[in-house]
Amino acid sequence: MQFIRSLFIFSALFWATSAAALEYPIGTPALAAGLAMPVLANDNAALLAEMKRLIERVEALEKQNKEMEKSLTSDRISEREPEVVTRLKAVEFQTLAMQKQARQIEALEGISVGASIVGVMQQVGAPHTADGTAQTRANYRGDISVTLPGGEMGDTEGRIFTHFRFGQGNGIGLKPTYTSGANTSAFQTGAGADDSFGILAQAWYQLHMPIFHNGVKANAREHLDITVGKIDPFVFFDQNIAADDESAKFLNNAFVHNPLLDSGGDIGADAYGFAPGAIVQYINEEQKGGEWGLSIGAFGSGPGANFTGSLNGPFVIAQANLSTRLNFLPGNYRAYAWTNGRGAGYDGVEQRHTGIGASVDQQVDDDFTLFGRYGHSTHGRVKFDRALTVGAELSGNSWSRAADSVGIAYGALRTSAGYRDYAPTMATDPYAASGSEKQAELYYRYKVNGNVELSPHVQWIGRPGGNEAAANVKLFGLRAKVGF
Repeated sequence: MQFIRSLFIFSALFWATSAAALEYPIGTPALAAGLAMPVLANDNAALLAEMKRLIERVEALEKQNKEMEKSLTSDRISEREPEVVTRLKAVEFQTLAMQKQARQIEALEGISVGASIVGVMQQVGAPHTADGTAQTRANYRGDISVTLPGGEMGDTEGRIFTHFRFGQGNGIGLKPTYTSGANTSAFQTGAGADDSFGILAQAWYQLHMPIFHNGVKANAREHLDITVGKIDPFVFFDQNIAADDESAKFLNNAFVHNPLLDSGGDIGADAYGFAPGAIVQYINEEQKGGEWGLSIGAFGSGPGANFTGSLNGPFVIAQANLSTRLNFLPGNYRAYAWTNGRGAGYDGVEQRHTGIGASVDQQVDDDFTLFGRYGHSTHGRVKFDRALTVGAELSGNSWSRAADSVGIAYGALRTSAGYRDYAPTMATDPYAASGSEKQAELYYRYKVNGNVELSPHVQWIGRPGGNEAAANVKLFGLRAKVGF
């Protein structure tokens, strides 16, 4: 503005002086011009100074622009750069980082990972072991599971589940019992104790299909699930809230699953408890607190379970389940029947085994849950043909340890009539099976923090192998679990 004002004054004086000179060449105009010269000289000096400042400012701006252009050609941030460039680069880096995080989150959406390591140490006296010596044994087992999205087909969603298992140590070696193991967490590959290499325990694909939803997927209350792959059958059958996780609850195998299926061997899975198979499930959730479902599964048995033989004579199981509420407290009721065309008899002969079972868990108080399982063999040469296990779990709310719990269980496995007659004729069997084997277990689970648990436990096995003359087994142990 100062430059424009000066230019205006200069122009006005120039034209005024020129006009006066033309009209009055001498005399008064000359006098006026002479009087105006000092003023004009002063304005010219001010104008020149203003123009000089403008030129210097333009040169400075051009220099800054060149520096900014040079700085923006590099991704690096330097303390010598103009402040505006530094801020601009910082904003760009933040934006790029946010975009990268968004892409990572989008890529990881639908992926879940779980992992845990369980370590167990147990001690048992010499009268109860297979080698006649007192044993103190430790073992560990690790499990890593990954669930991935498996694509979509219309309203149908797929998912992929993989489970890896590794560990060392077979645990203590008891004298013959119907209970297949006092430490279900023990895991070791066939390579032996010096090789902790793991296995691909499970790998299956599942399609989840909503049905009868009037064209709105979110409104579907009925679903059909189809699962195919290498599977742990107990993930889908014979579940129980209070007794189905040896890493956190009961360790004796008789309380982890139905004894006829697991300890008795009717499930026919491989040496690690897994088998190839397919499952179809119908799930109805129309009534809240009254959900129910039907499931049927077929799995490889015997040599078909470890991929070394045909899949003829599979293990087939069908289950009906109901989730309901008793006095507003949740409970689950499951009934199932099975048949195995390649059941392993006590006489070593392969034949069909069939049976029925039930699994129940019911919360009867805010802190108290009851559970029970029953198994009944209807056909086959099995060592025990009846199995009943019952127990309870009490949370630690009463003593201000809400995350802690106490579990207690009792079971009985009845010797079958066929095995009672057969066992005394076996020259290598020192026992005379004559009654029911009994089991009991007590544990306390102490929650150290959100990822660590410690569980001391005690077990008792009465009349092991159904032999009244055999000494009762007592053992003690400590379990530690780290997981997320």
